[in-house]
Amino acid sequence: MVVNLEFIKAIVTAEEVLILDPLQHEVLQFVDQLRQQLLHKSAFKMQGAGSMDLNDSEMHVSTGGQWLPVPDAMEGLQCELPFEFRVLEIALEVVCSFLDKSVAELERDAYPVLDELARNVSTKNLEHVRSLKSNLTRLLACVQKVRDEIEHLLDDNEDMEDLYLTRKWIQNQQSEALLGAAVSNSISTISPHLPRLGSNRSASLVSSHNLDDNDVEDLEMLLEAYFMQLDGTRNKILSVREYIDDTEDYVNIQLDNQRNELIQLQLTLTIASFAIAVETLIAGWFGMNIPCTLYNTNGIFEIFVGGITAGCVLIFLLVLGYARWKKLLGS
Repeated sequence: MVVNLEFIKAIVTAEEVLILDPLQHEVLQFVDQLRQQLLHKSAFKMQGAGSMDLNDSEMHVSTGGQWLPVPDAMEGLQCELPFEFRVLEIALEVVCSFLDKSVAELERDAYPVLDELARNVSTKNLEHVRSLKSNLTRLLACVQKVRDEIEHLLDDNEDMEDLYLTRKWIQNQQSEALLGAAVSNSISTISPHLPRLGSNRSASLVSSHNLDDNDVEDLEMLLEAYFMQLDGTRNKILSVREYIDDTEDYVNIQLDNQRNELIQLQLTLTIASFAIAVETLIAGWFGMNIPCTLYNTNGIFEIFVGGITAGCVLIFLLVLGYARWKKLLGS
């Protein structure tokens, strides 16, 4: 069984697990969990720069480079899951815990930044939100990938049956035992009690063979539990993304409102410019060297300037009122 969950990459058999880059910072937690939960019934052997062997159910000693079984003090005790599923459970637990921690950090950082952006739209706050969305997209992709893999297994019973490595291992041992009995020309009835299989399995794993070969209930329950946990983590990420979208909509509404206010201000200034242009046009007419009797009238300048100014103000107010009547300007 090949396990490829984010930073955990391992090959799991019925008797051992080979881990890629066991000294990597993220993988060390997985290795520590294996030691804590399997140490009382496993032997550890580091191989090369990037692998680790964990032999299950019995302690072993090394002689001439070979691993030989030593009687297990816990012979006959029941185990809830076979070795490969315990390793898979630990891997899922470590990955889900890492994702939950990452999502919690994302939530802790996201809400204050988004609230600050809603209060003050600035380049600095927009840059923070951009970085936040990048982290959110990356986390969502990681959670979705693991979730889809588990969902794919849950939808295919044949794939789940293939993961029962211990069951297949016991079947092979039984076949070898029956073949050896036939070769020895034994005519005695084969006892239903299986002999000790000469390797690292307790009686609880032998009893698991008596189950239906198509029974995948244990693995299905295990995968469903972590599928629900990943689904909850995914929902948290989607909640943060929804909050980001709501904040962006609110910011866009604010920007649209400011843009509308600028357009209204521009329209008001345009109306004022039109009124002033009318006054300038009249002043330009009278600025020409054209004979006119008004030039000889005393005190006409102040009256004339005041009149055309009042007329321009009246034009401004009329056009402004028309724009408000047409709802081109806010009240």
